[in-house]
Amino acid sequence: MLLGIAASAILCGLYAHGGWAWPLGFAALVPWLITLDRSPTLGKTLLAAYLMTVAYTLTVFAWFGVAIGAYTQVGQGLGLLALLLGAPVFQPQILALALARHLTARRHGPVLQALAGTAAWVATERLVPKLLGDTLGYGLYPSVWMRQAAELIGAAGLTTLLLLSNETIRAAWAQRQPIWVPAWKPLAFSALIPAALAAFGWFNLQDTAPSNAPTLRLGLVQTNLVDYERMRQEKGAYAVVREVLNTHYAMSYDAVERQHVDAVLWSETVYPTPFGHPKSQVGAEFDQEILSVMRSAGVPFVFGTYDLDDQGEYNAAAFVSPRNGVLGLYRKSRPFPMTEYVPSWLDGPTFRQLFPWTGTWKPGNGARVFPLQLKDGREIPVVPLICLDDVDTGLALAGTRLGAQAILTMSNDSWFTEHPQGAALHQAVAAFRSIETGLPQFRVTNNGYSAIIDKHGNVIASSRMGERTLVIGALPVPSPSRTLMVRWGDWVGLVCAAFLSLLGVTALLPKWHPHAHLTERPQFDWQHQAAPVTLLPTPARLAAGLLRSFARVALVWLAFAMLLDDALRTNTLAQIRLFGALCLAPEAAAWFLMKAFAAQAQIHDGHLVLSKGRRHMRLPLSDIAATELWWLPMPSPGLSIRLRSGPRWRYGLAMPVPAMLAQALSNHGSLNESAQAPVPKPLLTLFTSAREAMRQGRMSHPWVKFGLFPLVLALPAFRLHQHIAYGSTFGEYYTFGLKAYLTTLLLWWATWAIGVATSAALLRVGVEAITLMAALLRPQQAIDTRYLIERMALVALYLGMPIWLVVRMTGNN
Repeated sequence: MLLGIAASAILCGLYAHGGWAWPLGFAALVPWLITLDRSPTLGKTLLAAYLMTVAYTLTVFAWFGVAIGAYTQVGQGLGLLALLLGAPVFQPQILALALARHLTARRHGPVLQALAGTAAWVATERLVPKLLGDTLGYGLYPSVWMRQAAELIGAAGLTTLLLLSNETIRAAWAQRQPIWVPAWKPLAFSALIPAALAAFGWFNLQDTAPSNAPTLRLGLVQTNLVDYERMRQEKGAYAVVREVLNTHYAMSYDAVERQHVDAVLWSETVYPTPFGHPKSQVGAEFDQEILSVMRSAGVPFVFGTYDLDDQGEYNAAAFVSPRNGVLGLYRKSRPFPMTEYVPSWLDGPTFRQLFPWTGTWKPGNGARVFPLQLKDGREIPVVPLICLDDVDTGLALAGTRLGAQAILTMSNDSWFTEHPQGAALHQAVAAFRSIETGLPQFRVTNNGYSAIIDKHGNVIASSRMGERTLVIGALPVPSPSRTLMVRWGDWVGLVCAAFLSLLGVTALLPKWHPHAHLTERPQFDWQHQAAPVTLLPTPARLAAGLLRSFARVALVWLAFAMLLDDALRTNTLAQIRLFGALCLAPEAAAWFLMKAFAAQAQIHDGHLVLSKGRRHMRLPLSDIAATELWWLPMPSPGLSIRLRSGPRWRYGLAMPVPAMLAQALSNHGSLNESAQAPVPKPLLTLFTSAREAMRQGRMSHPWVKFGLFPLVLALPAFRLHQHIAYGSTFGEYYTFGLKAYLTTLLLWWATWAIGVATSAALLRVGVEAITLMAALLRPQQAIDTRYLIERMALVALYLGMPIWLVVRMTGNN
């Protein structure tokens, strides 16, 4: 246990240092995961998790504990000790992963165990506030290609992929004995993850055409003035403020007059008193002086200061325009716990006496967008972020939705002066906000690292740690295309939380063992009963399969199109036209084609008899050498018959459970011994067999799922629409008559039917992907995994859609 934990902790520490070590993230946790596999009891699992939180904190964040000790003046050793004692709270996702893996392993196989552990890690980081907002995905920042996927899945999505890579390597290690041959499948899956990330990153960076958008040229003032409190004790408060302002004035003059910048950005809390709310006459004179200097410069300024109201003080950023003076102040939304902000439930005289170094600021109220009013008349909307704000993905995304075209980040990283690793990590985290939003970023600190970052996270210009310098750079500021993260928000963590919730709800449902269903299936009397089949010649099968495949792919496309296109999502008639033309029409054509070749199958007098009305086709069982299940169930599950003469029979047989007919032919002795001998099933055949093994209940019937269920959802939404638009439930009927009333009801019904169908299509993609992964990694558990995921998808559909409806209706009210 200790060896595995120590190995993973050391690898994670190297990974966190960045540079060449970023590939370690795909395998760093493998030794610890192997340790968890060897911890059969809950107590040993939690012990391994606790020790991992301590070791991980020590190797990755030791600098933070030392910095805490220096800041609080309790000593570096005590600061580090306090951090290690609080490691389970500092890194709770490690405990969550271990607990989820242990509980899932008791009921399900290793595939779902890996998925549950990964989901628990990511969901915990999404739902439980972390002090530094850290996650494994940030460690991929040194790789230009790997980090680009953050615009789709965010840093949380990168963490998810890293964890899955670690789990697949662990699975390969578990299958290495006695030979490594079985381990190639999980290793191949593990290699696929970085390959996919690299491919997307390469493709995303190919757009190298010069932008015609106007540029924004900013000057970042890094004065390297730190430790205001020590300076105040040595020189006095007035002298410190005087020195700080004079230094910034001089460097700003150089930026404006010699570097010809469009705007100037100062760092966080550079003016350490409430701006616009002076506490003394001297403070009022400083306020007027600052406004006078900035107006005379002729360019907008943004600088860190304090704000004040009846609730208290705030860490703030002031926006000053040369034409209009103070435009407003942004209040920091995520003040640092304890050092800047203490929750009201914890605060009090006793607490302040014990911890006199704690802060008194209040948190702001979220993202805001301010205009930079440039000298040439342009107004560039920007979203400001102060220090810890830039670890909150939601703030940058919210600012982008409000129309921001650039991110302005200011920070006071003076407590990282002796720990540049912390400052480098902070800058890497901030750079992810640009990748996720597609916005350029101008980031200033008082002592490093200040940087100008493009939309891909590349640092265009930067400073070193501990130097006084101007960082000058220009970046295009076009109206950005909305990335998937901007549209959906930080969605991966919520999906992981939903997956865990569904897993828990499914565990409460009545148990049913899928293998029992296979053995308990009633025997079909092929001698005296006829089973419905579809007798498909190859051209007909190909045509029906293409039609049905087109309809299914189009449905998935429509689902994503509705998620990504706000206009389509609110245009009912466009949805109906697309759904009818791309999904219903080809599906109906395939159905009619299948009906045209419908027949009845029976085994009689040593023949396979296929009948359609008065027409009969008889195939001697002695001519049948083998049956082959279709590995691709298109246009439906089925089988082909291989004749003893060599070729396949020219007709394929499509039916709901083709394995029943194959077994019947085998029982009647039509197959040769080699065909009857058990052989390992190919991957896709096993995948199809897992699907056929599922017993479909009433709630899975198409008329219930896509007819009755959408109607149940449509009725309350339709009633709400009638009250809003016409004042009562039957308002449209009283106003325009029954035809208009029923037409509107049908439109609402159709809209919800399309919504349910597209949601079911997205869930189906997830079900098929997980089942395929299970068939690849653990073939013997493919049916069990399929059964559980099918139940989870059904629960997600029948619970998720009503919950979404309630949220929308209460939100509208």
